[in-house]
Amino acid sequence: MSALAELDYGVTDRFAVTFGLPYVFAKYTGAQPPPSRLPVDECSCWHSAFQDFSLSARYRFGSDTWAVTPLAAYGQPSHDYPFQGEAVVGKQLKEARIGVSAAVKLGGVLQRASLLGTYSYAFVEKALDEIKIDRSNAFLDFGYALTSRVYLRGGAILQRTHGGLRAGSISGQPFPLPGELNTPERFAQRDRLIRTNYWHLAAGASFDAGPVDLFASYTKYVWGHDAHNGRALTVGTTWYFDLKQ
Repeated sequence: MSALAELDYGVTDRFAVTFGLPYVFAKYTGAQPPPSRLPVDECSCWHSAFQDFSLSARYRFGSDTWAVTPLAAYGQPSHDYPFQGEAVVGKQLKEARIGVSAAVKLGGVLQRASLLGTYSYAFVEKALDEIKIDRSNAFLDFGYALTSRVYLRGGAILQRTHGGLRAGSISGQPFPLPGELNTPERFAQRDRLIRTNYWHLAAGASFDAGPVDLFASYTKYVWGHDAHNGRALTVGTTWYFDLKQ
């Protein structure tokens, strides 16, 4: 579980910056003993801490019907938290991301609908010098304004790790455990080095309540390698502040 606080500031009507910091709660809940055999997982208890600071900036090109928005972001661990095991709050690695979003309002019978796509590439700090763990993330969203206040959306979320190591499997296909985590140094850094690829589907809704938006979404794992099979429910609210004097 996590709670994310973000402050978004519109410097102009096209340029905005965002600062965020999540507080994460984690525990191991598997039916089998944890593969890590670490106390942080074997206790099946909650662990919590602040995770990583994030700072991002974006600039929007376009009109009322279409937009192209380049973005840049930087992530920095908030402190020296543990990263080994399942029940940890993060990987404790710095990263820089660049990307672009593109959106268009559809016409005709779909005049209340919009299509949004985002792609970003993350340059991730190396846990071991010889192994790259950069990644690509993509997001595709179809939205529909049911009323002037209710907005529905559905989409897909994808991740591909460029580099990283494969852990292998109990069945031995494509190779047995520990796979490419085959040295003491690699095994000690396994939670940072794993090559995680996945595809998720998501659906959600938001409600415009004036100066406040309320939103909820549901995300379900569809496919992946060295990834967690599960689902996530997200709820939140956005407050809009008029800072004009």
